[in-house]
Amino acid sequence: ERSSRAATMAAGGAPTPLPHKKIVKKKTNKFKRHQSDEYVKVKESWRRPRGIDSRQRKKAKGLTLLVNVGYGSDKKTRHMLPSGFYKMVVANVKELEMLLMQNRTYA
Repeated sequence: ERSSRAATMAAGGAPTPLPHKKIVKKKTNKFKRHQSDEYVKVKESWRRPRGIDSRQRKKAKGLTLLVNVGYGSDKKTRHMLPSGFYKMVVANVKELEMLLMQNRTYA
């Protein structure tokens, strides 16, 4: 029993995360909306260009990148924090007890 407890706890008594593959972020900066840098009225939040003559929709050279499925994170490491844990918001005592049982997955 003592050896299994030592394996789950670090030197300071904090739980250590389960072993996992390296977290790779394919694109860390945000996708910006086309012409949001030119006009104040056009906000930065992403909107897909849909115009029939849109240079960005046609993927012209030198324009901002379009959002596509290839930029997605690996399914096994998606939403994982750099520490190796997942976030969890605790609302009641029952969830806190569940969190104590999963002490190597959630932080």
